[in-house]
Amino acid sequence: MSIARRIAKNTTLMLIAQIVTYILGFFITIYTVRYLGVVNFGILSLALSITGIFIIFTDLGLGTLIVREIARDKSVTDKYITNIVLMKVLLTISTLVLTILTVTILGYSPVIKTVIYIITFSIMVATFTSFLSAIFQASENMIHLSINNILISIVMFIGTFVGIYYKLDLYFFAAIYLISNTLAFIYIFIIYLRTFSLPKFEIDLNFWKSTLKEAWPFGITSLSGMLYTYIDSIMLSIFQGTEAVGFYSVAYRIMLIMLFIPNAVNLAIFPVMSKFYTTSKDSLKLVHERYFKYMIMLGIPIGAGITILADKIILLIFGQGFIQSILVLQILIWTIVLTFAGASFVQLLVSTNKQMIITKISGICVIFNIVINFILIPKYSYIGASIATLLTEILLVGYIIYASYKLGNGIDSKVVINDLSKVLIATFIMSAFIWYFNGLNLFILVIASIFIYFLSFYMVRGIDGEDIYLVKKILNNN
Repeated sequence: MSIARRIAKNTTLMLIAQIVTYILGFFITIYTVRYLGVVNFGILSLALSITGIFIIFTDLGLGTLIVREIARDKSVTDKYITNIVLMKVLLTISTLVLTILTVTILGYSPVIKTVIYIITFSIMVATFTSFLSAIFQASENMIHLSINNILISIVMFIGTFVGIYYKLDLYFFAAIYLISNTLAFIYIFIIYLRTFSLPKFEIDLNFWKSTLKEAWPFGITSLSGMLYTYIDSIMLSIFQGTEAVGFYSVAYRIMLIMLFIPNAVNLAIFPVMSKFYTTSKDSLKLVHERYFKYMIMLGIPIGAGITILADKIILLIFGQGFIQSILVLQILIWTIVLTFAGASFVQLLVSTNKQMIITKISGICVIFNIVINFILIPKYSYIGASIATLLTEILLVGYIIYASYKLGNGIDSKVVINDLSKVLIATFIMSAFIWYFNGLNLFILVIASIFIYFLSFYMVRGIDGEDIYLVKKILNNN
């Protein structure tokens, strides 16, 4: 199978899984928010924010490292598996202790503490699921990752409706995460045993040292990302209470749904780009350029469309009780646009062993984010947190792109200007259409807007010969 076709197949599998996951997640969020209300949903979101940060300590970048190294050399698989499993056991226990200490210091109520502990146990299980998933990803075998993601969503979906039907409390809604992650681990473990042979058990403490040294930049980068993603919710809970967290988290959940596109593509492209780094620099450059083009082609119109339709989206999904979340969504959605724009540059740096650069940039951004949150949250609450998140993303993506160009890994400026100008023209036409026909039914308006955008993009010749060639290569399996 050709590289282009393999990327397309894996991306399609992950996109399907992500679409199913986010569709189910969409309804899970709607019904959970409506059932729990602002305060209880704020508590659940706070617990997810705290554990979202601490989950990094159960991995410290080992998952990313194992994908890169096994993708390059399958012969090292057994050594990585046996040693990293033991390392993750120790890291997971340490994370549990760290979580207990943090929650105690912050002085949360017994209800909040209990919910946080339940979610913590769920991420302890999830970290081993992620480890086994990384092995499948390194082998470019995405079907089981896709099924696993869908399984988690289905269990969450069923659990949510069981909780609502039987009028269960907040603790049950937290336990749904633990149940779904446990079933997902059982599934991926069984498939692993059927797909791969059991590794030879060999402990190498020197290998531990070198592996952690190589992996920790990935871990710090992930930690930095999670800190500036979730620290705002934690700070909101301290300064403004769980109600503010609820208003903020509702908009944040919608924003996160949009991440399924770069997340799916990253899973498929990362091992390919890692391999190209050692085999074909020209192919690596081509993948980087096309990835950037396709991400801005999707990201910018999503940002514009949701900004205009934010009021319709919030009121339709969550009702009048969450009208305060409209402006939050209009601000936060542009962090997604920036994430799309920077995705190819991040993957390029990681694939070419330049992860330390991202680590340093991420550390700077975390400090910046915390300082800005301290300034804005006490005065502007969840609106301030939204602005802080957007400003941090501007700094992060801008710095990463700047660093890439400084290393000589940038995309030709003429190519960027050409692609960006065509995307902006098509987005302007789409936005004008949405603005003029704003009174239409939301679903009809969205479908029509998507059609208008892609038609406009095609008319301004946004699709070039290279795009057509890649599509033909994928279809013809050449």
